[in-house]
Amino acid sequence: MYRILNNYNRLLIFLLADTAAILLSIVGSILLRFDFAFPYIGLASEFLSWLPVILLAKLGSFLFFNLYKGMYRFTSLWDIGNVIKANFIASISIVLIIGLFRGFQGFPRSLLIIDLILTTLFISANRILVRLYYSHFSPTARKIQASLVGRTKKRLLLIGAGFTGEKIAREIIGSPESPYQIIGFLDDNKRKHGTTMHGKKVFGNVANLESYHLDFDELLITAPSATGTQMRALVELCKLTGKPYKTVPNLSEIIDRDVSVNMIREVSYADLLNRAEVSLDTGGITKFLKGKRVLITGAGGSIGSELVRQCCHFDPATLILFDISEYNLFSVQQELSQQNHKGKATFVLGSVRDKNTLHKLMLDHRPQVILHAAAYKHVPLQETHPWEAVNTNVLGTMNLINSAVEHEVDHFVLVSTDKAVNPVNIMGATKRIAEIMIQAANTLNKTSFMAVRFGNVLGSSGSVIPIFEKQIKAGGPVTITHPDMTRYFMSIPEAAQLILQASALPKGRGRIYVLEMGDPVSIKDMAYDLISLSGYEPEVDIQIKYTGIRPGEKLYEELAFAKEKLSKTNHGKIMTLDHDECRYANWHDLEADILKLGDICYGFDQEQMKIMLMTIVPDYHPPESN
Repeated sequence: MYRILNNYNRLLIFLLADTAAILLSIVGSILLRFDFAFPYIGLASEFLSWLPVILLAKLGSFLFFNLYKGMYRFTSLWDIGNVIKANFIASISIVLIIGLFRGFQGFPRSLLIIDLILTTLFISANRILVRLYYSHFSPTARKIQASLVGRTKKRLLLIGAGFTGEKIAREIIGSPESPYQIIGFLDDNKRKHGTTMHGKKVFGNVANLESYHLDFDELLITAPSATGTQMRALVELCKLTGKPYKTVPNLSEIIDRDVSVNMIREVSYADLLNRAEVSLDTGGITKFLKGKRVLITGAGGSIGSELVRQCCHFDPATLILFDISEYNLFSVQQELSQQNHKGKATFVLGSVRDKNTLHKLMLDHRPQVILHAAAYKHVPLQETHPWEAVNTNVLGTMNLINSAVEHEVDHFVLVSTDKAVNPVNIMGATKRIAEIMIQAANTLNKTSFMAVRFGNVLGSSGSVIPIFEKQIKAGGPVTITHPDMTRYFMSIPEAAQLILQASALPKGRGRIYVLEMGDPVSIKDMAYDLISLSGYEPEVDIQIKYTGIRPGEKLYEELAFAKEKLSKTNHGKIMTLDHDECRYANWHDLEADILKLGDICYGFDQEQMKIMLMTIVPDYHPPESN
């Protein structure tokens, strides 16, 4: 009841304020039209006789355009645009009414034009004054200002005076409690040099950073579309100042292209990776996911959890999050709850190795799309525990495929890996079998099976980067298996976005898509970059130690077999494989061999397991078989 009365009082106050603004506009328009001398009594009286009509037309238009539902303390350009539209429609209505019932003979039409301008200004002023009150003069604002007395704000110099820099600056300047103070911008666009943005000057080129002798405490790189090469150059310039520097997320991390001060973070290795911006066909992905029931296996893992985040942007009916790890599932649940996505998600604890759990999941939730990211991925551990890799990566995938077929799922997407190409380790061989299953399963029913193959992702579970970062933090040494080792890398958000993009491509049934990974990255160079980002000098402050190649590792990875031809799709970062026919003519022959592999697996005979793996995957060549 209190809230209703409070809202009623608030509406009444603003109606009275706007009524006063309308009356002031009418008087002001008469004075302006007649050079501040009232016209003859007849015209003034007639004009004022239309006052009730004018008030009803304007207040009615304001109500229609929801001018009283906004929060004036947050008045924006969008709200002012609404004020202009409401006043314009009201003025059109008044013109029509006066023209219909009186006509304009002897009536100055300019009065209505002046009145439209003045009303728009005064009504806008009402809202802007409220915003100024709450941001600078209200008890809360004064309390914030008092709490900041004696506190020194960080003087921030922004590198980039584009859309992102403007938004960050506007947010900082409009937030008295912000710990930052903007001192200006640097930008390579010569047309911006010497201009101001929110009262702060654009000094000049970024390359001349040291020559400006500016008094700042910290640098902020606001260039989310910068390439890896450009970011490296910016970071080197920042280092020369000896001051701290940070950045905002790149465009692959912010699918809605929106940034805020809360997103400011340290420069990461992903920023230095020479990856071009991902351009998504959001319409195609929306068509693929909107209103669908989407099951994501391994939803608590690195790729799985990012698939969850990305899927939330495309309005699925529900997300079914399936994971064997109680902690990982809980972590994703907490994250979605904080971001108001929890209502779209259902959380299921279980393993793809359990047929009964999968059957119940399918009956309870009836998924239409399956994104299968659940897998064991750590190469050395899978070499010493091959039965676990087979149980999860092979038998678990077979269980999920059979369940998808039985319950007539529309789309099944396997998340694969470049280690499936010419595999020399257990992990790669099991993922290659999963790809073969995807090809063979398309003969079973209407379910469309496909796979997406790509290289390493930065920061994933077991990734080399967190290991290097811990070693650097401990003072070194940083351990590398071999100085010539290279790998393909992309960021987790980019990988997840491209998986969804590939899934939405037309005619994907039975295809294996390969993500464009760019040039392979030297692990040694990566270690050097991470040491430099941490403020140390490689081989001087932090030593490098070579430990030798681990079981199952290759010096380099490949994205396709020699017999496979990569063809372009209509998306620049996604390719498709034109390959030989699957050696298994039908699903049941493959299933029989996989069941034999499973029987061997339960006997824990590693040598027999490898022999059976080579039977199913002739391209698998474990080191001891060379």
